[in-house]
Amino acid sequence: MFELSLLCPEDRVETLSDALDALEALSVSVEDADAQSDAEQALFGEPGMPAPREGWQRSRITALFAARQAADEAMRLLQVQDFFDGCSVLGIAAVQEQDWVRLTQSQFEPVEITPDFWIVPTWHELPAAARRSIRLDPGLAFGTGTHPTTRMCLRWIARQGAEGRGQALGRVLDYGCGSGILAMGAAKFGAQPIDAVDIDQAAVEATRRNAQANGVQLNAGLPELAQGQYHIVLANILATPLKVLAPLLCAHVAVGGHLVLAGILARQAEELQQAYAPWLRLQVVDSEDGWILMTAGR
Repeated sequence: MFELSLLCPEDRVETLSDALDALEALSVSVEDADAQSDAEQALFGEPGMPAPREGWQRSRITALFAARQAADEAMRLLQVQDFFDGCSVLGIAAVQEQDWVRLTQSQFEPVEITPDFWIVPTWHELPAAARRSIRLDPGLAFGTGTHPTTRMCLRWIARQGAEGRGQALGRVLDYGCGSGILAMGAAKFGAQPIDAVDIDQAAVEATRRNAQANGVQLNAGLPELAQGQYHIVLANILATPLKVLAPLLCAHVAVGGHLVLAGILARQAEELQQAYAPWLRLQVVDSEDGWILMTAGR
């Protein structure tokens, strides 16, 4: 396989990407041409919402082709187009054949949540210190333990369920369950019963598979599965949907229970507190890499 790399301004990203797709590129990726430099720009977006911008001021587009001839032909055809003005070819390079499965696996190591609670891919042995663990492989559904928001939620669960506290976690709702990792974490610390819900049927199915593989009991389904009140309501989503869901999530929190929210940037704390103020008082209880964990008690 061969990579064709192009440099273009932000306003040509979509046009060039569409053209490469029409020229039967196997894949097209866009990245900041100034990444890892002082000129690097951060772009943040939310799932289901339009991208904040089409690209960066200086975007690097990389297209993958099955054969060198196809890459050469695409380069030749693009260079004579009017829309290519202001763009340039960075080069064509052969892509070395690799064991992509093994390469992908090598990027995921066991994740320490607490010294004795770990998230471990199935191809790794359990760390010696792991008294509790969740076996979980990267997949289509969000939640493999590598993101700070997931780790903070699991740390909170571990603290609440630590031995010697004298109280069970009780009934738990994982709203927007993704892979089911938070629901499984709650199960590992004795929570029952557990409802895990998501608007994505693929996430629901992933949660069921992961729960079975980890030997935990939970109910997974679409959002209508969530009924009544819970001792703990977990929602690791993003700030915008969390604000929309405020009345619904708060209504599910039982007296004496806890609401636990993640997927929130530190700069979004005040707007989340305002959104939830009519029902519950949110506080920041943990932070990591610019993300925060917010909780409230009823």
